[in-house]
Amino acid sequence: MDCFYAAVELRENPHLRGRPVAVGGRSGRGVLTTCNYEARKYGCHSAMPVFQAVQKCPDLVLLPVRFDLYREESAKIRQIFSDYTDLVEPLSLDEAFLDVSHLRSEGESIAWEIRRRIREELQLTASAGIAHNKFLAKIGSDWNKPDGQFALLDESRIATFLQELPVEKIWGVGKQTAKRLHRHRLRTCGDLQKWEEYDLVRVFGKFGRSLYRLCRGQDDRPVNPSRQRKSISSERTFRENIDDLALAQGKLQDLHAEISESLQGKLAGRQVKETFVKLKFDDFTITSIQTATSGLDEPTCAALLDEAWERRGHRKIRLLGLGVRFHPEKGHLPVQMEMF
Repeated sequence: MDCFYAAVELRENPHLRGRPVAVGGRSGRGVLTTCNYEARKYGCHSAMPVFQAVQKCPDLVLLPVRFDLYREESAKIRQIFSDYTDLVEPLSLDEAFLDVSHLRSEGESIAWEIRRRIREELQLTASAGIAHNKFLAKIGSDWNKPDGQFALLDESRIATFLQELPVEKIWGVGKQTAKRLHRHRLRTCGDLQKWEEYDLVRVFGKFGRSLYRLCRGQDDRPVNPSRQRKSISSERTFRENIDDLALAQGKLQDLHAEISESLQGKLAGRQVKETFVKLKFDDFTITSIQTATSGLDEPTCAALLDEAWERRGHRKIRLLGLGVRFHPEKGHLPVQMEMF
């Protein structure tokens, strides 16, 4: 979907059309969950702190998050998907992979028809990528936004396209990995294709194998309608930075209670393999620390917070997060990657 939360809000508030609109925390300590294209022209983007977004765009209209409404619209979109295929792998409320290889119609025609229905029935727009695998479909879905689609089906076109594709577009390549790649003068998939798999593994570890395959457009993962949840976490951005460990430990207990409720409820029976704590400091640096555990116990969480805070010399804390990762359930394939 195209800037999904903001698009839903604009549909509900048509008088805001043409104005820069964002959805997110209402306080200056919050962050944007998304923003429309008018706001993006000013440099606003998701996960940006609200105060920075307002500095870049003083006329920004900031609306509160309404997840119940977005979930309701997401369910309607999924219902449209189900009219075409049962093989739908949701990635989030506004994105999914669809396997339509069993249908006689061409993928491009199916994508066009689904997008038309979303536009006419829900007054929202979607973009699509059409390809023979997830990696290329995902890239294609971002290529002609908003309200467009892009097909990567012809082998020669794929080869040409990948030659100039920035390494940042490869799944798993974040800011730090991109910097490492750039230090080796690897800026495009074409650059990566010049390296042997052995050398990529030697320099980048086991991720080098993924780099070797993905830069060539190779991805054999099936669409999995029953994607398994790998973790659960929660975090808080504070109105005032915290410089007292005891106070931070109290906030951690609140997060512990929240996650424990989920572990005893909808996630009951999932086996925990790891607990982690995340801190964002007043200078916006981030650190995270984890340890192997069989459950979520308060002493372990407290010790992780203590160690994480020590790392940065007791700097003031802006954000605190807590979470657990699960062992894979039997019968499920592990999901490695997070087209409509």
